[in-house]
Amino acid sequence: MMFGKLGPMELILILAIALVIFGPSKLPDIGKAFGKAIRQFKDHANEIKDSTNINEEKSKKDTE
Repeated sequence: MMFGKLGPMELILILAIALVIFGPSKLPDIGKAFGKAIRQFKDHANEIKDSTNINEEKSKKDTE
């Protein structure tokens, strides 16, 4: 099974297991922390991408 192809049944199963393990009071906190971690990862990935693009543009100007 590939992680990019989760169907609705798989997501329901994952949520049900998380509900049993963590309980209903902790799920919002876990979701919030998970969302924050993904947002930070995307921000840092974009920073690295932008930095790489700036360095490529700079090296192109230097060679011209």
